[in-house]
Amino acid sequence: MPDHQHPQHAPSAVPSPLVDPGAVHLGLDLGTQSARAVAVDGTGRTIGAASRPLTSRREDVRHEQDPEQWWAALAGACREALAGIAPERVRGLAVDATSGTILLADSRGTPLTPGLMYDDGRAHACTERVNTTGAAVWERSGYRSMQPSWALPKLLWLLDRGPLPTGARLLHQADLITWRLTGRQTAADAGHALKTGYDLVEERWPEAELSALGVPHRLLPEVVRPGTVLGTVCADAARATGIPAGTPVVAGMTDGCAAQIGAGALAAGAWNSVLGTTLVVKGVSTRLVRDPAGVVYCHRGPGGTWLPGGASGSGAGVIARHFPGADLDALTRQAAASGSTAVAYPLTGAGGERFPFRAPEASPFVLGRPAGEAEHFHACLLGVACVERLCYDYLDHLGAPVDGPVTLTGGGARNPYWSQLRADLLGRTVRLPERSGSATGMAVLAATASGATLEDAAAAMVRVRTELRHDPARTARLLPRYLDFVDELTRRGWLEPAVAAHARRKAEQ
Repeated sequence: MPDHQHPQHAPSAVPSPLVDPGAVHLGLDLGTQSARAVAVDGTGRTIGAASRPLTSRREDVRHEQDPEQWWAALAGACREALAGIAPERVRGLAVDATSGTILLADSRGTPLTPGLMYDDGRAHACTERVNTTGAAVWERSGYRSMQPSWALPKLLWLLDRGPLPTGARLLHQADLITWRLTGRQTAADAGHALKTGYDLVEERWPEAELSALGVPHRLLPEVVRPGTVLGTVCADAARATGIPAGTPVVAGMTDGCAAQIGAGALAAGAWNSVLGTTLVVKGVSTRLVRDPAGVVYCHRGPGGTWLPGGASGSGAGVIARHFPGADLDALTRQAAASGSTAVAYPLTGAGGERFPFRAPEASPFVLGRPAGEAEHFHACLLGVACVERLCYDYLDHLGAPVDGPVTLTGGGARNPYWSQLRADLLGRTVRLPERSGSATGMAVLAATASGATLEDAAAAMVRVRTELRHDPARTARLLPRYLDFVDELTRRGWLEPAVAAHARRKAEQ
């Protein structure tokens, strides 16, 4: 291990009298490519896990899935994950799904449309009408405007296709599953309802604005906070899934919020950085964090918390783009030995930047002159670390609490050198959990059905594998390059000077 790495003993899970160590909690995750079920006991040990593939229909901006496949895939994954587990041990379940994915169903819960996925962009023509009509509500809820892929523009697009049968209703992706599990329509959780226009501050549907948009109130589900018990598993669902009849079904969250729970980032000021193809940062606040630029928005958390966060256009996808088929372990060793401080702005696609600033016109650049493949690779690693630091500086600029623990998850966190580099540039200790993921987060949330608070459940069930302390001397060496990166973003007109000035003040503290 290089001498600049400083791992230390990680805090272990803390038993809670409200979390039975022998109980089993089931987390169900509907992703884009698979449906996953995990069975986790009260100590955080995974005792069963399974997944089934999902297929999509993509064409230009269209992205659809068959809702019946969601149910069939989850049912199969549940049967496998629960095989050999005594039924009396299973105490609850919760479901997460992709944010903004919707369908229309009839009064019996039979799909009338395909599932319009989280990134389906066919509702572009409806978006201006949504943002003009609901501007005051969106501003009050802290996110300023909706995007074409959000659920409400897509709902208008569906309504424009023609009249609906009597009794039709809107379902979010998770709502179809909870309906099938309980045998009746259930309430939606506030996290999935956010992108359909649910007013998170007043906790109601904005009826006047939705009526002006032509959305019948009868189409919309009741909405509850995440963690609310929606009902219990019915006999038909028990036969299909292997989940014992009578098991409590807990209102879940969107996949990003579920992953945050799985990382144990639940106390005010705690944050989870998920480094996958792109970088997603989510945290916890006791108040709604409003962002005039609209790049940060909040979900309602369980209890009275708010979950601010943002999704960057930058991330580990830059590695796959520039180093396809490379031996990344070997490149990492060479990069670590290079001592290079070149920085590559690590945009992963052609859509520009979304967070920590909005710049659709943004394009990649490199500061410094990386010599050879290993130094270019290191420039990409450092570039992601610079974007991540800027995310936290921007959140601090908005007044969000950022002084709590930071947990690193996602595929990028599996690279020890990269995780240490990120800790050093952040100038703080970071945690790496033993396991994480959206399904795990839903298992933790499901444990609240037995009376535990979410914080108690996470303390008992989320295991931290290790902590990485930052090296103050290396932090001091990296900060000038970070400030060069911030200055370049400002010079190009993408980053507001006030944000850059705040980042500089933070670096000088």
